[in-house]
Amino acid sequence: MAESLFVPVDADTFVPTELSIGPWSRDALHGGPVAALLVRELETLGAACPMRLARITVELTRPVPLEPLWMISQVVRPGDKVNIVEASMGRGDGAEVAKVRGVRIRTEDVEFDDGISDDVPPLPETPAEVASLVVDEGGGEAYHSHAVEHRYTSGRFGTPGPTFDWIRLNVPVVPGEDPTGWQRAAAAADFGNGISAVASFDGSSLFINPDLTIHLWREPEGEWIGLDAQTRTSPTGIGMAESAIWDRQGRVGRGVQSLLLDRT
Repeated sequence: MAESLFVPVDADTFVPTELSIGPWSRDALHGGPVAALLVRELETLGAACPMRLARITVELTRPVPLEPLWMISQVVRPGDKVNIVEASMGRGDGAEVAKVRGVRIRTEDVEFDDGISDDVPPLPETPAEVASLVVDEGGGEAYHSHAVEHRYTSGRFGTPGPTFDWIRLNVPVVPGEDPTGWQRAAAAADFGNGISAVASFDGSSLFINPDLTIHLWREPEGEWIGLDAQTRTSPTGIGMAESAIWDRQGRVGRGVQSLLLDRT
């Protein structure tokens, strides 16, 4: 089995491993690894003072292929207190396949008490079995089944309806680097529409997210990211998945995905 989600060729080129494969095709990546690598790219950008990402929006503009991917990034709007940063990912023919825009806010010791005390959902003692997907029929590794571990506090992957899922990324984004809290949150948050799906993964329905927005008011600590996810739908073929994001100390943020709903 591969030992990371991506293997760098150089500073700007990354080869995805089978551990990044998504639920719809063995030729395309899951959004979680893509979001995690894009966040890593943003975190490489320098700043004039200590800053941390507060919000990102990932746009998945094309299927991300299982082939070498280029990355570019820039500070779009510098500032002493707030930055706007961007990164893009593309395939060998030059076409962009995904991009991210983020907001960074300066970090400083400022005393603010929101008066909220979180009751952290329990972490089950044993890993959960992952429901089989259409992409699993050909065998081989995939992100949802081999790169992460799931432990459900309520609901279950493959059972329609809201779910609380503790998710642990079991491999690094790139070899030799411990994932940051932001990378772990990005790697987990794209599961929101999958774990809270209101339709089966038997290939008869589609609920694909072309985007992912994450707000974190506190960077997650530790290996476990909790998603309290729910999917909402409409009769127009458009839906939304929304996830409260947790670590083992309490709430840290929220993730939202737009959904393309369809029947095959």
